[in-house]
Amino acid sequence: MKKKIIITGGSGRFGKFLKSYSSKYKLLFPTKKELNILNEKNIQIYLNTNKPDILIHLAGLSRPMKIHTENIIKSIDLNIIGTANITKACSRSNIKLIYFSTNYVYPGSRGNYKERDPLLPVNNYAWSKLGGEASVQLYKNSLILRVCMTEKPFIHKTAFANVKTSFIYHEDIAKILFKLLNKKGIINVGGKAQFIYNFAKKTNLNIKKIYLKKKNKYRMPMDSSMNLSKLNKIIFKN
Repeated sequence: MKKKIIITGGSGRFGKFLKSYSSKYKLLFPTKKELNILNEKNIQIYLNTNKPDILIHLAGLSRPMKIHTENIIKSIDLNIIGTANITKACSRSNIKLIYFSTNYVYPGSRGNYKERDPLLPVNNYAWSKLGGEASVQLYKNSLILRVCMTEKPFIHKTAFANVKTSFIYHEDIAKILFKLLNKKGIINVGGKAQFIYNFAKKTNLNIKKIYLKKKNKYRMPMDSSMNLSKLNKIIFKN
């Protein structure tokens, strides 16, 4: 019998990609009305009705990044309280929970961050995702993925030539995700550490090079690249 996996956030960028992705699992993508992450009773009813083996929590608030400063209530509700509600519901039914967090929870100053390195979010978005992590950490039947992903091809017209990260495309994340379903704890998930411009120009030859000041209005880290040794050990074993 196929394992049943509920995926929240099916209307998001990665959620939409997963809808078209072929896997050996039975994937359910509830609408916001069917599974409202701000309504505990609604969540529990949906889980009790569908009885999943795993829940992958993608739902939340990301872009535009400034929304997390301009509307902190929405950021807190969707990324912290919503995630806490999902975690409580999964714990009641002993459902494996996989939470998508971000590499922005690391300080972003030196790069090559390992899963056990100290955390210091650089902006409100990252704080909201770390707030979500806090509740998931309390539930031991869980996996936190600190992910650095983007659309393919690179959708922006410009890219920073002095900002380093670990970008990977949605299609590559999907291939990795289903190899991690039985894992627990925290795993960094991304690609080769490199400057954003070098990553982007591979799929967008017209990309223009720009530079970011260390003190910038985006409160964006200069080097949020991650150490992927833990991930690579798992992937190469499979």
